[in-house]
Amino acid sequence: MEVKGKVYEVSATQQVTESLKKRELIIEYVENPLYPEYLKFEAIQDRCNLLDSVKVGDDVEVFFNLKGRPWTDKTGKKSYFNSLQLWKVNALSAAGAASTPEYAAPADISSAPDDDDLPF
Repeated sequence: MEVKGKVYEVSATQQVTESLKKRELIIEYVENPLYPEYLKFEAIQDRCNLLDSVKVGDDVEVFFNLKGRPWTDKTGKKSYFNSLQLWKVNALSAAGAASTPEYAAPADISSAPDDDDLPF
């Protein structure tokens, strides 16, 4: 699966256990401009390094796997958790970089020679 959005936050790498490290990426996903969504992705183990070059404000495309698992608490109540585990991040544009205009700038024809023979 993949989604495009703007980087909102990049966390530092956390050593969760002796054998597990993780890092989180929050992107602003705007399907409806009135209600932006903030999606949290987690990078684990060697995937943490994928976020080294990502900066707040960058437009990115995030490729991820949807993971889910059950958990039973001490009282026997079962809950379910979902996570978005990223495995690839493509930078679409860097924060502050000039973007390509949607339309080309108009041509200046005021100094063009007036030698065409069209009546209009």
